[in-house]
Amino acid sequence: MLIDINANVGHWPFQQTNCNTCKELLERMDSYKVDFSCVSNMNGIFYKNTQSSNEELYNEIMSDSRFRKRMIPFAIINPIYAGWKNDLDVCASRMGMKGIRLYPLYHDYELTDPSCIELVKSARDRGLIVAFTIRMVDSRPRAWMDLSKEWSLKDVIPIIKEVPDAKYMILNISSGVYLGEEDTKLITGSNVLFDTSGKNLYDLDGLMTKYGKEMFAFGSHSPILDYVTGMLRIESLRDNEADSATRELLRSGNAKKFLGM
Repeated sequence: MLIDINANVGHWPFQQTNCNTCKELLERMDSYKVDFSCVSNMNGIFYKNTQSSNEELYNEIMSDSRFRKRMIPFAIINPIYAGWKNDLDVCASRMGMKGIRLYPLYHDYELTDPSCIELVKSARDRGLIVAFTIRMVDSRPRAWMDLSKEWSLKDVIPIIKEVPDAKYMILNISSGVYLGEEDTKLITGSNVLFDTSGKNLYDLDGLMTKYGKEMFAFGSHSPILDYVTGMLRIESLRDNEADSATRELLRSGNAKKFLGM
């Protein structure tokens, strides 16, 4: 079994992408034998009202039973938008979203903002996963309206310190994956799952030794990135780096447990 914990639909305004719809995503999943995908709608990163993107995603998933069976929706919530509490309630209660994805750099707030902390606590209390994408796109060949700043893993530490008992996905890690002793202890003592899409996951064996094999799962960051790279980081592990049981954890076991499937 394969579970992709980092997929998207929608459009990216600064580059051309393919597989932007649930139909196209499902075709890609079938091509690569992916059974389930956690998916959100990238449009919400740029909408003033992110709930519009969550409604788009929900309506599209509900339009076809194949989508409902195999796609696990995540809402995009902006905690400095006035209606976020109602948005969260609708996404959790009516739409059945499994988690939320937050984009502080794009929505212009700090992780220590009281509204962000309140949102993460509210998600925790509802049993929702909180996901952070360290990098959406490479900031170097950037459009003039796109971000010039990128995160590293340490930038997520403040919210884990504030709400240590929430469930966190940390996706597409681009830099700074190795932390100091104190922050490493915080991460390994928290309920955190990393995906395999980030360019700094090239040393997956070393990272599993540092953080634990139960903290990693397949992720594609589709459609920004390709499906193959995230898979190859698992399949290219040598026999002395990962036995068959470990590979199954990375392909689906860790994700199933984290998602409560």
